This record gives sequence, C-alpha cells and structure tokens, in this order.
Amino acid sequence: MPSLTRVPRTARKGTDDRRAEFEQRVLAAVEELLADGTPFTEIAVQRIATASGSARSTFYRYFPDKSSLLIRMAELATADLFAAAEQWWGSAHTDKQAGVIRAMRAMITGFRQHRYLLLALNELAAYDRDVREYWHTRLALFMEMVRTRLEADRAAGRISAAIDPAATAIVLTSMVERSITVTFGAPTGVGDEALAEALGRGIWLTVYGDAPGR
Repeated sequence: MPSLTRVPRTARKGTDDRRAEFEQRVLAAVEELLADGTPFTEIAVQRIATASGSARSTFYRYFPDKSSLLIRMAELATADLFAAAEQWWGSAHTDKQAGVIRAMRAMITGFRQHRYLLLALNELAAYDRDVREYWHTRLALFMEMVRTRLEADRAAGRISAAIDPAATAIVLTSMVERSITVTFGAPTGVGDEALAEALGRGIWLTVYGDAPGR
C-alpha cells in the first residue's frame, strides 16, 4: 500500500527540476544585471525577480536574502571552475606543465563566463560575513586537497622534501585566486592564454622545480 506521508520519488524529482530551472534563470538574470555595471548591492530583489520572470514571493521561497542568493549563484558558477583544477591535482601529472596550463585555461574560461558574479562575490566577501565564510570555506576545501596531494608526493619522493605542503597549498591557491581576480577586475593588458601559461608555469615550478632527479 502506498505511503500516505512519503513524497513519491517522481514528485521529488519534479521539485528538484523546478528549483534547478529557477536557479538557472535567476543566475542568468543576475549576471545580465551585473553586466550593465550595477553593483550587486544596488540591485533590488524585485528587479531580479522581474528579470528572471518570477514572482517576488517565489524568490523569497528559495532565497531569504541577497547574501544567500549570491552564495547559491556562486556555487553554481564555480562548480565547473574548480573541477578542472581538482581533476589536475588528482591526476598523475605525466603531461607535466601542459596539463596544469590546460587546467588554468579551463578555470580562466569559467571565470570569464561568470566574471561579473564572481567579482561581486569577491567584493562582498570583504564586508558580508556570510559571503566571506562561504568563500573562505570553499577555498579552504581546495587548499586541503592540494595539501593532501603534496604530502603524498613528498612522502613518495616525487617532490622536494623541503616543500611545506600546508604553506605551499596556501600560496598556490591564493596565487591563482588573486591573479585571476586582479586580471579581470581592471584592465591589465594580460590575455587569457598568457595568464594561463604564467599560472601553470608558476604552479609547476613551485611543486616540481627542485624535485629529486631534475
């Protein structure tokens, strides 16, 4: 006999699909509004709701405030951005510098696609506690992955014993995050490919530049 209280799986799937579709519409609307040069703090909820073709009440059903909106939009926008770098750190690194440059190229492409939103995230993280905690936590998870890989490589003798995994993870993560943000935050004259190659070379030399046998 069917349960009278359990939500059918098909109903849950329908709800999830509706939420995903709604979130994508909101993401596109927010990025379009930011592209006009309007600061995120000055974009009213009603304007976002109208631009995304939704009711204000629907917006608040999913996002209690604009900080939670920005955090969720950042989660959607950075999923692919981090994936390429995480994949490289989990690989065997047999393709040397070319592999990490490809990963940096993919990150930069992802950042460019969502640059207005991610620059807004960076700006609000300076004074919004919830946004700051989200972004710091996301970066900390990435740093921990890098640290773990460096510890394993050092123990296996694949990198120099002098490398401090924790400190190096902080340096590499911060270098990538700040370099991309600075390059996109103001005119620098640095192209995407040049930035990808510089970051890839910097990461490779830091990790493997004084590896045993080189």
